Amino acid sequence: MNTQEIRCPRCDQIVTERFYGPCSQCRSDLRSRLGDVPSETPAAPSEFEPKMNVTPNAVALRDD
Repeated sequence: MNTQEIRCPRCDQIVTERFYGPCSQCRSDLRSRLGDVPSETPAAPSEFEPKMNVTPNAVALRDD
């Protein structure tokens, strides 16, 4: 496991972490404040609807 000394972008302390980002103390603080369960997001629409500025091309409109 490779660790490096970085400056935590949240608390501005020099810490030894594996990845750049908030230090382990800041991460645990954020989890206690905000929770660690992701919020529910609405499902994507099941049917594709093109934007109004998109027009079908001649091949798509051709009747065989």
